[in-house]
Amino acid sequence: MITRIAHKYLDYRYKEVDKFISNPIPTQEKILEYLLRNGGQTYFGQQFNFSSIKNKDDFRKQVPVFQYEDLRPYLDKILVGKEQNVLWNKPVKWFAMSSGTTEDKSKYIPVTRESLTKGHYKCGEQMLAIYGKANKDAKFFFGKTLVLGGSKQINNIGDGIFTGDISAILIKNLYFWAKRSRTPEHISLLPDWETKLQALTDYAVKNDIRAFMGVPSWLLVLLKKIKTDTGRELTDIWPNLEVFFHGGVSFTPFEEQYKKLIKKPDMHYWETYNASEGFFGVQFAPDSKEMLLMLDSCIYYEFIPMDEWDKENPKTLTLDEVETGQNYAVIISTNGGLWRYMIGDTIEFTSTSPYLFHITGRTKNFINAFGEELIIDNAEKALSEACKATGAQIAEYTAAPVYFGDNNNGAHEWLIEFALEPDNLTLFTLKLDEALKKVNSDYEAKRSYNLSLNQPIVRSLPKGTFNEWMKSLGKLGGQNKVPRLSNNREYMDRLSAFMGGEK
Repeated sequence: MITRIAHKYLDYRYKEVDKFISNPIPTQEKILEYLLRNGGQTYFGQQFNFSSIKNKDDFRKQVPVFQYEDLRPYLDKILVGKEQNVLWNKPVKWFAMSSGTTEDKSKYIPVTRESLTKGHYKCGEQMLAIYGKANKDAKFFFGKTLVLGGSKQINNIGDGIFTGDISAILIKNLYFWAKRSRTPEHISLLPDWETKLQALTDYAVKNDIRAFMGVPSWLLVLLKKIKTDTGRELTDIWPNLEVFFHGGVSFTPFEEQYKKLIKKPDMHYWETYNASEGFFGVQFAPDSKEMLLMLDSCIYYEFIPMDEWDKENPKTLTLDEVETGQNYAVIISTNGGLWRYMIGDTIEFTSTSPYLFHITGRTKNFINAFGEELIIDNAEKALSEACKATGAQIAEYTAAPVYFGDNNNGAHEWLIEFALEPDNLTLFTLKLDEALKKVNSDYEAKRSYNLSLNQPIVRSLPKGTFNEWMKSLGKLGGQNKVPRLSNNREYMDRLSAFMGGEK
């Protein structure tokens, strides 16, 4: 009876998904109208004369593309000046603190009641509906969901305005009936990472956990702790464990470790794309990691082709103008008060009917010091090949260029923390180099005869190095991520200095 009711509700939610799949362009046009209608009543909307905007082309002409630094003066009116009606015509009471890297300062992303209910929560339910549609025997809703959220405390900064990690904001404002099936709020919102790990361990081993939600790198730390502390297999602790809804970082480097840790052939790993700025995508089928672009969550999408990224006034494409196989930077306008905002992520569409895509990296997470245009998608594929060839497993990594010197050509330096060391690090380096040549023709050209690029330099770091480094910066756990690729040596040199190397 309960199973039938649950699946009926998921079927109802899936009809929403089916509707925007069938009508992608009208859905987006309707959202743009809604955003302009509400945004026109704001300080921002009046500044850019929203009332005169009649279509998407007017919108592109009149409103520039914004990066965070451009948006900050408007945010300060709310954060510092305590003004409202600046970016959205409803109160902005929450700001998600998000850096995305280990940079010293957090970004403050505006979050409204509308962006929560019509965006994050709505897409969360649609995610469950998509999963349920693909897995008719799903029974995760009978048990508990272990949620490993952020560790930034909710802070009241005055006049009813709060800041915190996006996961903490989502937990704090979650519907009461949804909270009953998830990790208790008093545990999820613990500010100290190590205290939270212990509390989550104590909670998890006593409950019927059937689903996980969280960032793969941080959840792996928790699961390893639980297995070590209890001395038991995870499938013995949770025999009904069914699915891990994951996002935040690529799952590729962690997949083998999870399969080794969770010895269950029918365990499902379901990709999601949920960020501080909005909920953008969900895995669409069990046998593919391609994600469906969520088109009815009050987010209007535009896309910048790769050759336009560095231009002051980049050309943008709307959904009906994109092509498969191209690398695009994502631009969003939302009911959270973000207007033509470059979120920094890059994607590639694999289908336009429906609109399926995969994340390729970030506009600032790449290496192009020598014209090689190496993006995260290339790196993940190449590392996976090198691991298969050498029996290795990767916990964390980062890479940066080594610049030309008097006696050396350029190269890429890789700092890798292995969960399982390769049989031969020299062979691993060779296989990594070969795989990078295979997935990136520009890299292959620059490596020809070692004219521009020498073979990669791979250094194996002691286990726990990245965690200790993140901890020293106060960025352990939650949504914080290690930058995978950097086009300069700032991060690499700081990490090397932390380990006792030369700056």
